[in-house]
Amino acid sequence: MALNRVNCSVFTFLLLQFFINAPSLVVCQSPVFACDVSKNPGLKNFSFCDSSLKISSRVDDLVKRLTLQEKITFIVNKAGSVSRLGIPSYEWWSEALHGVSYVGPGTHFSNVVPGATSFPQPILTAASFNVSLFYAIGQVVSNEARAMYNVGLAGLTYWSPNINIYRDPRWGRGQETPGEDPLLSSRYGSAYVRGLQETGDSDPDRLKVAACCKHYTAYDVDNWKGVDRYTFDAKVTKQDMDDTYQPPFKSCVIDGNVASVMCSYNKVNGKPTCADADLLAGVIRGEWKLNGYIVSDCDSVDVLYKNQHYTKTPEEAAAVSIAAGLDLDCGTFLGQHTEAAVKGGLLNESAIDNAVSNNFATLFRLGFFDGNPSEQKYGKLGPKDVCTQANQELARETARQGIVLLKNKPASLPLSATGIKSLAVIGPNAKATKTMIGNYEGTPCKYTTPLDGLTALVPTVYSAGCSDTACGTAQLDEAKKIAAQADATVLIVGTDQSIETESRDRLDIYLPGQQPHLVSEIAKVSKGPVILVIMSGGSMDITFAKDDPKISSILWVGFPGEAGGAAIADVIFGSYNPSGRLPMTWYPQAFADKVPMTNMNMRPDPATGYPGRSYRFYTGDTVYAFGDGLSYTTFHHRLVRAPKLVSIPLEEKHMCHSEECKSIDVVSENICQNLVFDIHLRVKNRGRTSGSHTVLVFSTPPAVHNSPKKNLLGFEKVFLESQMMQIVKFKIDVCKDLSVVDENGNKKVGLGEHVVHIGDLKHTLNVGTI
Repeated sequence: MALNRVNCSVFTFLLLQFFINAPSLVVCQSPVFACDVSKNPGLKNFSFCDSSLKISSRVDDLVKRLTLQEKITFIVNKAGSVSRLGIPSYEWWSEALHGVSYVGPGTHFSNVVPGATSFPQPILTAASFNVSLFYAIGQVVSNEARAMYNVGLAGLTYWSPNINIYRDPRWGRGQETPGEDPLLSSRYGSAYVRGLQETGDSDPDRLKVAACCKHYTAYDVDNWKGVDRYTFDAKVTKQDMDDTYQPPFKSCVIDGNVASVMCSYNKVNGKPTCADADLLAGVIRGEWKLNGYIVSDCDSVDVLYKNQHYTKTPEEAAAVSIAAGLDLDCGTFLGQHTEAAVKGGLLNESAIDNAVSNNFATLFRLGFFDGNPSEQKYGKLGPKDVCTQANQELARETARQGIVLLKNKPASLPLSATGIKSLAVIGPNAKATKTMIGNYEGTPCKYTTPLDGLTALVPTVYSAGCSDTACGTAQLDEAKKIAAQADATVLIVGTDQSIETESRDRLDIYLPGQQPHLVSEIAKVSKGPVILVIMSGGSMDITFAKDDPKISSILWVGFPGEAGGAAIADVIFGSYNPSGRLPMTWYPQAFADKVPMTNMNMRPDPATGYPGRSYRFYTGDTVYAFGDGLSYTTFHHRLVRAPKLVSIPLEEKHMCHSEECKSIDVVSENICQNLVFDIHLRVKNRGRTSGSHTVLVFSTPPAVHNSPKKNLLGFEKVFLESQMMQIVKFKIDVCKDLSVVDENGNKKVGLGEHVVHIGDLKHTLNVGTI
């Protein structure tokens, strides 16, 4: 504490000199923590304040000292205080989707810390396909979170990341997710969580900050044609549940050791997720062994009572949720109705004990009950550690790695900074600031708009072309004039939070309003190459631009964060060679016209003409495909090592020795020991430009159990200088990577021909039995 108070005092003094007429603007506080023996020496006598004891013992000691009424104050996000035990009130709700956020009452900014590093929205970060980057971002965000906690501006529990599958292009929250693929979403979620939580000393009982994977589960309809998330009942097959919707959450708990999972608003097959004992106590805590707490989405318990009418009384709603495994209510509902549920015989007090124990255990792991934070591991972090140059550069690098080049006519990009004497910059997102950081945002360190980034490199002339992204009327005259005279034209269009966000799903997936008209008209008159930049969270039908020969290049830049403008300029002018790949399918509008958002089935249905969803199952045409992305150079793949046959050992009396089997059950047959093989790939940069390359390895399994058309097996990011080569190695686990989920949710390894795809390269692998 002492060091932070000194830092805070100096910082305050300097600010007071600057803001001498407005001293009230400076806010400096102390962090919230329990067991402050400097104020109450008697707390040393309580076992829960003894940091030398096991956390389980400390939790038990604390819970035994509380009354029922006191316990209930600790199962809501604005937790109560117990002065006799030295426990202050704690606010659980903070957010850190892509940087420390001001969404949620647990965190705010002031003149002490006016902003934090704002990374791109996860959908663009995921397009980097770089697990080490996901982890590094988590580390930076948790550093800044701890620094803000130390000066009383932030909490320690962050309800991020969002790892829902981006199933439908119209979903307003697709921007918050890592995309449509279960493996990519799993790798992203577990890596980001580890970056947030890990302390570096391999102690699972210690947390840097506590992350939360959300929204569990099968949640991705917010508000579409009168169907909202509060009443939507997601009808999901057991196969799709275990094959698509659950894997990211499973990985988050098992691989990421996440401290929390948030249940969603919607029902799944008739049951509200926050009241489903099978999903909560059964799967999360039972099968996956969650080491932490389960929290509701905000007011979910109130919603299941008032909106979904799942119970007749509020006391029943409180009882069924807590009995199902819910530990913490984001809201006030449990605080209002739990005591009556216990006294009415609907719930045992032991269930409350379990809930508060899970919550307290998380705070113990964070050091909340270890006394003064300044004397703990992260006590020296402060305002100087927020918005550092290195952190801001990582935000820029993340945007660069994620940007996807979708079209590039020969000799169009990169532009030459010395050859361009005048650049026309046009479009409603050319001067984007807050649009670049998307939702669940915080105050960024600073903004570099696209126009700023481009103007820093070459002389520019600017016209908005539309007054906003809705673009009710395209303003063409000035825009056409500057495009006709400039050496090149950059059109920066797309969406913002008025078009797609939480509670706002789209009806169509075109560029909004008259943006297509603006783009086409500018392209017709442009003197030089035309670069179209799409700034959006979701996928778009831009067939018109893809097919327009006057549009030289197309870039998708997501919502690229605070340094988005600099990153866009880096790519357009070639100081960075693009390597991003699409983490989601770009469908044509015909998909949105035909397929209701409410159909949760991933697999196609030929009988009804339903085309299925995601690259794994979708049978229709695409505008761009999952994994698409170009480079300024050419990379060549050659397979160096891969088996042609993998044999699964079975017992002598196994039925598959005498009968033809299509698949082997992974669990019941106990076949998974040492069934691992290597794929070695030689990647060579044959071009003249150095750059990173995203290697994606897919497989097409045998056509059993309505299996996917193809699955992502693995991915790696490699950097290669011109004419250099590198061996990229993938370790493939047969049971984990080559298995499919059958109709009953069981994992099976298909027998027969599996085809491995890496770019244009294909390799046939036969899986048999011995």
